Amino acid sequence: MSKTLYVGNLPWATTDKDLADFFSGSAEVLASRVIIDRATGRSKGFGFVEVPEENADAVIAAMNGKELGGREIIVNEARPLNTTS
Repeated sequence: MSKTLYVGNLPWATTDKDLADFFSGSAEVLASRVIIDRATGRSKGFGFVEVPEENADAVIAAMNGKELGGREIIVNEARPLNTTS
């Protein structure tokens, strides 16, 4: 099983690979993605990292507030989309 973590306040130039590389020192990164604005092709400043479920809490504790590219990132457990209207 895995858990998806939300990563906010990313520098605009951060790529999926940058995100995976940054988190790989804390846990195995199963997947990473930076969210891109479809209209502009630019990063929206946040993304997601998927890690093994047993490592998720430790990764959050270790990475929340760390500096990436001069910005203090926010890391917490991703919440599911609210699909009800």
